[in-house]
Amino acid sequence: MKSYVESFEHGPGGWFGWVDNARGPKALERGQSTVISRSPWWIDYNHAPPGAGYMHLLFMLLTSGHPGEYQREVSGENQFTKSGFGTDFTNAELTFRLKGELRALDTELYLLIQGIHNGICTGWILTGQPIKVTEEWSEQRITAVPDESQWTCLGSRHDRSDFYGRTPLKTVLGDVNADILLVLYPLDIAPMGPLEGDPHLLRPEKDYPVWRSRLPEGYVVLDEVRIEKT
Repeated sequence: MKSYVESFEHGPGGWFGWVDNARGPKALERGQSTVISRSPWWIDYNHAPPGAGYMHLLFMLLTSGHPGEYQREVSGENQFTKSGFGTDFTNAELTFRLKGELRALDTELYLLIQGIHNGICTGWILTGQPIKVTEEWSEQRITAVPDESQWTCLGSRHDRSDFYGRTPLKTVLGDVNADILLVLYPLDIAPMGPLEGDPHLLRPEKDYPVWRSRLPEGYVVLDEVRIEKT
């Protein structure tokens, strides 16, 4: 398949949100032929320093595999895998029709791709091409170029290097066999109260409270996603 289009007319089409590491996926809020992601969002700490940092996961889509019963209940039938679009995203053009009200602070909305190769899951964020969120509908187009200078590799926090790591961008782009996401990054994690030692060895909002006022809030409405291969 050379193109993928999801208009959300018949459900979430495989797209979902995320609760946390323990509870996993959650259903997105539904609008009229739209899906909505609304704060407060979980703080993803899997890539805390020495990784690339913290983020919020707004929208997710599995790109391969066979979802289980709970995943199907949460996200509906995955039209991406059903259509046989494939996992080679090299130079793919992605267009998102979206709007929202977002107090983004110092974060931006970005595309994140993830692939598992040789047992290691590698995530790359397309930080060279932020996706703008405005109060009126707009179409935001980005290109998954095989140029590492436009991307940021997530790496791993100190205790997740058995699963997360770094695989070259060219390899991951050629086989994005895990998922694609829209994320808010980077987050400013400020502990609420004193901590002993390095906070990056702990998990925000699980091991210690944070100042939520330092984090983004709002909502993003996703109306259509188009992915085209040249």
